[in-house]
Parts: sequence; C-alpha cells; structure tokens
Amino acid sequence: MEHVPPPAEELARLDRELAELDARRAQLLTRRAWLLAALRPPAPTAAPGWNPSAWGAPAAGRPGAPAQPWGYVPPKQPSAPRSAQNVLLTLGGLLLTIAAIAFTLVSWGSMGIGGRSAVLALVTVGALAAPAVLLRRGLTATAEALAALALVLTLLDAYAVHAVAAPDTDGLGFTAVAAGVLAALWTAYGLALGKLHLPLPAAVVLAQWPLLFGAWAAGAPALVVGWALLATAVLDGAIALWGKGTGTRVTACVGGSVMAFSALMVGLTLSVTASGPLGALAPGALLLTGAAAALAGAWRAPRGFARAGGVVAGLAVVAAVGGVPAAAVPEDWGVLAYLSAGLALTAVVRTGLPRNAVLGVLVASAAVVAGALAGALPGLAAVLLGPVTLLSDVWAGSPEGFRAALGSTLPWTGLAAAPVVLAVSAGLLGSAYRWWPSPARIAAPLIAREEPGPAGAAAYGAGPAGSAGAPGAGTPEAGGAAVPGAGGEPGAGTAGTGGTPAPGASGAEAPGAPGAAAPGASGGPWYAGGRAGAPWYAGGAPAARRRPSGAALRGAAGAGAAVLGWGALLLAGAVLNVPYAVAVAGETVLVAGLLALAVRGAGSGRDGSAAVPVTALVVALAGAVSAGLLSLASEGASYAVFGALTALLAGASVRAGAGVERAVFAVAATVGGTVLTGFAGRSLELAPHEAAPLVLLVPALTVLFGARLRRNPVALPVELTGALGALVAVGLAVPDAPFLALVLALCGVLAAGAAVRPERRPVAGYLAAALFVLATWVRLAASEVSFPEAYTLPVTVPALVVGFLRRRKDPEASSWTAYGPGLAATLLPSLAVAWTDPDWQRPLLLGVAALAVTLLGARHRLQALLLLGGAVLALDGLHELAPYVVQVAGALPRWLPPALAGLLLLVVGATYEQRLRDARRLKDALGRMR
Repeated sequence: MEHVPPPAEELARLDRELAELDARRAQLLTRRAWLLAALRPPAPTAAPGWNPSAWGAPAAGRPGAPAQPWGYVPPKQPSAPRSAQNVLLTLGGLLLTIAAIAFTLVSWGSMGIGGRSAVLALVTVGALAAPAVLLRRGLTATAEALAALALVLTLLDAYAVHAVAAPDTDGLGFTAVAAGVLAALWTAYGLALGKLHLPLPAAVVLAQWPLLFGAWAAGAPALVVGWALLATAVLDGAIALWGKGTGTRVTACVGGSVMAFSALMVGLTLSVTASGPLGALAPGALLLTGAAAALAGAWRAPRGFARAGGVVAGLAVVAAVGGVPAAAVPEDWGVLAYLSAGLALTAVVRTGLPRNAVLGVLVASAAVVAGALAGALPGLAAVLLGPVTLLSDVWAGSPEGFRAALGSTLPWTGLAAAPVVLAVSAGLLGSAYRWWPSPARIAAPLIAREEPGPAGAAAYGAGPAGSAGAPGAGTPEAGGAAVPGAGGEPGAGTAGTGGTPAPGASGAEAPGAPGAAAPGASGGPWYAGGRAGAPWYAGGAPAARRRPSGAALRGAAGAGAAVLGWGALLLAGAVLNVPYAVAVAGETVLVAGLLALAVRGAGSGRDGSAAVPVTALVVALAGAVSAGLLSLASEGASYAVFGALTALLAGASVRAGAGVERAVFAVAATVGGTVLTGFAGRSLELAPHEAAPLVLLVPALTVLFGARLRRNPVALPVELTGALGALVAVGLAVPDAPFLALVLALCGVLAAGAAVRPERRPVAGYLAAALFVLATWVRLAASEVSFPEAYTLPVTVPALVVGFLRRRKDPEASSWTAYGPGLAATLLPSLAVAWTDPDWQRPLLLGVAALAVTLLGARHRLQALLLLGGAVLALDGLHELAPYVVQVAGALPRWLPPALAGLLLLVVGATYEQRLRDARRLKDALGRMR
C-alpha cells in the first residue's frame, strides 16, 4: 500500500502542529495567570524591613500586579547620577589642585609681587566663598570639592608667605604658627558652613602640629616635647568627646591616640633611663598626667574606649610610680618595683571609677604581672631543659655546681630577681586560695555595678519590686519556678536559689537589699566556692553565665600558686648556684611534695575543683623528668634519684584513689623501674644487646602485676607500659641476631604468660605465637641455615597433628588456631629462603606444597589453609615469573603498559557493580569458612 503523503512528510507535519499547540497553550496559560493576578485583591502592606523573596513576587509599588514571566531579565540600570557626579567632582578638584601646585612652584618667579599676591588672594577667596553659594543652591558635593581645593590653596598661601614675606624665619617655628592659624581659620569656616564635612576634620589635623613644632623649634628638651604631645592629645580627646560630626570625632580620636602614645613613650623612655629617683620624678609626673587624662576620658567614652583608657592609665601609673624606686635599685631588681606598682593597681576595685575603666586598669595590672613572669621564663626553661645535654655524656662525673650541670650560657646574675617575682606571685595566689572568698568579696563592688541589684541579687529581667509577675520571676531564664501567689519581687525564683519561694511570699528583699542570693549560687554568693557553688553555666543573668564559678576561680588560683612556687624554688637554686648534690636532692624533694599535694587533692576534693591536683600531677611529672635528667651526671645520683622517684610514684599510685591519677602514677613508676634496669646493665659493663634480657625484668613484673590486679583499671596501662619496655629491649638486641632471637623468645614467654588470663587471651595468645615463630626465624638466620625445613618440619608436623585433634574434638574451632601456627612455621621461612635461592628445586617444591595446602583449604572450607597456601603460592609464582616479566616489559613499546592499564581501568569501571558483587560474595564465602 502506498501512503499519501509519504510517512516522513506526514511525521514532520504532525511535529509542527504539536509545536504550535504547545506554543498556543503557553500563551493561554500566561494570559490566564495575568487575569487571575488582575482580579486578585491588593495585598496588605508588608512590615518594615520585610523583603519578599518568593519567585514571581509582584513588583514593589504595584500591589496585585502580575509577576514577570519566567526567564525575564530586567534591563541594566544606568549609573546613579550621584556617583557619577562624585567622580567628576573628584577628578576636577584633583586637576585644579595639581594646577595650583604647579603654578605656585613653577610660574611664581615670572610674576611680580603684586601679581603674585593678587592671584593667590583672588583664587583663595573665591575658593573659600564659592561653597557658601553652592550650599544655598543645594550643590553639596560641588561645595565639598571646592572646599578641598581651598584647603590646598591655604596651605600654598602659607608656603608662599614664608618664601616671600618671611624667608629668614625658622621653618619649624613658622610651620607651628601657620598650622595654628590655619587650624583656627578652618575651625571657624567649618562651624560657619556646618553642612560641609571636610573643614572640621582638616582643622583637627592641622591642630596636631603647633605645640609639637613650637617645642621643637624652641630647642626644648624631650620632657617639654612630651608635655606638648600630651597637651595635644588632651585637646584631641576633648574634640573626640564633644566635637561636631562623626568625621571630626574619628579624626580627633586617631590623632589623640597617636599623640598620647608618643607622649607616654617619651615619658617612659625618660623614666627608664633616669640616673636616679629625682630624675624619674619629672617623667613620672608626665605619665601620671597622661593617666589622669585617660581616666577622665573614660567617664564619658563608650565601653571599648573606656576599657582602652583604663589599660593606658594603668600602664602609665605603673611606669610612673615604679620608675622612681626602680631608678634607685640595681637594674636587675627594677622589675620588683614595677611588679609592686602593678599589684597595687588592684585597689582600683574599691574606687568610684566607671566599671569599664576599672576593668581596663585591672587588665593593665594583669599585663604587668604577666610581663614580670615572662621575664623569668628563660631562666626556668634553662633549668628544666638544660639537663638534656647530659644525655650525650652519661655518668661523666658530678659537676661543681648547679649551673655547670645545666650547660646554659644565660647571664644568671641578671636573673637575680626572677625567683622573687615568681615567689611573690605564688604567695599572692596561694593567699587567695587559702582565704577564699575574701578576695572575691573585695571585688564585690565591681560585680555589683555589673548586674541589676547588688552582687547580682535580682534575676535577669526582674521587674520592679512588688509588681506581680515581674519579668524574670520564675522564668526558665531565671532558673526558678513560678509559685502561685508569689508577688514577683526581684529575686523570686532566681537561678540556683536552692528552691522555690513559698506560696504568697511577697515582700521579698528589694533591689539593693543585702543578703540577696547571687545568680549561679546555691545558698551563698557566687564566689563562695566549694561544692555548693553553682557552675557558671547554671543560668541567671548573662553576666553570671559568662562568669566562672567560685570553685573554678579558687582552683585556678591554687594551681597557679603551685606552678609558680615550684618554678621559684628551681630558679633560686640556679641563681644561687647551689652544689650539684643539693640541686638534685632539692628537685627530688620538690617532686615528693607535689606528689603529696596531687594525692591529697585527688582524694579530698573539698573545693569542688580538680585544678590543683591535676596541676600538681603534671608539674610533678615534669619535675621528675628534669630531676632524672639532672642525675645522669653521676652514677650514684642516677640510682638514688630514679630509685626514689620510682618508690615515690609507686607509693602515690597506692595512696591515690581509683582513677586516672592512679594509672598515671603506676605508669610513671613502671618507666622508672625500666630505667633502673638499664642502669644496672651499664654498671655491669654489658653491651646494649647483652643488657636487653635484663631490661625484660620490669615487663615480667608487669605481667605478674596484671595477673594480681586482673580487671583493675590500672592493670591495662601498666601492662602496656611493660610491653613498651619489652619493645625497648628488642631494639637494644637488634644489632646481635642470637640475642635478638633470645629476647624475642623471652617476650613470647611473657606474652604466653599474659595469655593465661581469659581477658588477655585474644591478643596475647596470637602475639605469643608470632613472637615464638619470629624468634625461630631469627635464630635460623643467625645460624646461616640454608635448609630451614630440617628445623621447621619437626615443629610443623606435631603442630598440625595437635590442630587436627583439636578440630575433631571441636569442629567449630578456628582453622587459624588449629593449623595457622604449624603451617606458618614452615611455609614462611621456606618462602623467605626461596626468594634468595637461585636454583629451581626449592621454589618448585614450595609451590607444589602451597598448591596442595590451598586445594585442601578450598575442599574442606578452611580459611587458614586457603589464605596461607594461596599467598605463598602467589608470591612463589611471582618470584619465578619476575625475570620473564621484566624481559617482556623491556621488549614491549613504551606506550603499551599505560594503554593496557587504561584498558583495564575501563573494563573494571564498566563492570564496577558486578566486581563489587563478586568481592562481596568472596568476602562472604571467606567469612563462612572456619
């Protein structure tokens, strides 16, 4: 049958008609959406700041208007007229400024005095007058551009006046006068034309130089220059607080900061370099004045600036007050004067200064103390790390003094005050820890200014007294519970008050009443410490949530006192250069004291904080390492120190409660015992490999210790430490193969002894077998045996028989347990020898044996036989085929291996899912084997 029209033409016609139907449908849908949008009532006005982000939202200003169709791209908007105007004005003002400078510097000499004056006066007056006219017409940007031009012209006028009218005057003096006149002129100009933003900041910049250049021109001493800088900074501070406009205040703030910093640096330099106390008084007065100015500005400054002012004031007071006694004592002891002044700053908490300023002063005090402590760090690091140099020459003989043992070249006489600094800081922290919460009560006025109500008595958000249901009463934020009938007074249901107010409890303490409970405390103020103190995250006011608990603060103070006191005693020994024996004994005694503190603190926990015992533990371990290294100079000192440390650590592990501390003490004692066995080998003049069996004494004791403790949490860390000691013994025996075989066998015995216990059997059993096999191989290699089968087969056959009997008795037993050790004892040594055997007989016999083992494993579904035999067979075949593979690879073109690799990757990628399924089936099949 013949189609009319042909099928291809009819198909094309159908496609065109369908496309036209789709286009018509799209037009109708668009028209329908427009009609629905036109009939929809106008949408309500959105809330301020709300920005509809849904696709197709109606355009702003046309409620109910249909959305733009999908794919609509809005046309590009032209550049804003205001931005284009600013660009044009900036370019124009820049060109005019360049022209004015060129005229003044280049064309000045071609005109007479009258012409010069007329041109400059006319142009400057015109540039100054034009902004006023432009402002009245609303052309603010143009007025700003001409004001900038007028500023440059006034500067050029000053230069011209000096060059023509007063060429013989001093340049600095003339600059000072000109800067003052121009500053006054632009201040008046800016105040007159208040809409301009440039004149007042420019006047502030010009006001920075009159006093400084005037003092410099008069040849004033550095102290007068410092006063000039400080006076300028005070002026800037006043402008920053009361100036007109943000630009003016920001400029004044930046200028005042630079000038104040320069003035204080001048005062500090003069104070530090003063020849005596009288010479330090005048710089001190400058520094104190600067501190007073900073505190005065802190009264009205925002929080960040107020705190910065407090920091500056505190540091200036320390430099002023501490500089006078520092000039009267030797240079090395001057740090104590500054430290004392810094500690005295803490009395600021009892003053009436604003809270932010007080915080800044306290930060300055902390910075001074931290700086003083940092000066002692080099000496303390030398004391702790210096004995490391003794490792290169152990038991060379006792040095004459402590410093000689450290091997440091530090100027110890310059560190004479460092131990005193550490001791003073430790004493203060220790006093705070001992008499807590008295230090916190001293700081209570500062806390009272931080929160609503004295000492944070009212809950966060508490309303006025007597208002029923005041905000914060019984709310989750306050951490309490609302009680029926509660009057809602401040403090009702506050965080951590230890209970809820009684029903009808009205007339609670009003804000400001003493005795109100602080947020975050249970039955006491926040700084009371102990277990009763609630943690800082317990709730309450935001400031209370940010503040740590009293127990944490007390613990931090105690920890700091322990560290600094320990460092002070160590550093004092180095500064005094005590005899070597005294230094070693002293460090050991310090370790004993710290261990006692750690054990007692871990057991008591009266303050609810683990900071002190944990810190004592860490410092004790560091001190033990330092004392041990220091004792390496003498044989007798080494035995005495490590013996004492081992005994102390073992005793601490016995006295400490069950926990991490006890495990740490036991592990450290084990390490000390291992070191003692090494010392014994050195004393017996044994070679390192000969001393290796002696080192295994401590691992043997740890195995016995573990059997005694069994499931005690301390047993596992101690046994692991003993295993590390055994690893050290193996490392010592590596140079000598026979001793290495002996050590490996002894380690296998220890592992077998540990495997007697059921909880250690899964790991220790396999480890013992591996160590015995490895010891056998090493022994055979050391004896240069060329036929290891003569020694391994007598072991393999009985082992396989025993494994067969085990499997008959227990068919569920693993083939690795039954046959793995016996097969590995022969196959692996034979494989190692076959890889170095040039003949073909051994690889052939090994391959046949491995093939037989593999087939038996596959036949009886035994995993050990299949995997061991297959691995040995594959490696043996690789060894035999390797030469031919190398020859074939050398004969092939260089491009063929990459091409084959790419083809392989393509095939694997194309059948990736199938390969994964095959791998899973193989894994499952191996997993089902025994």
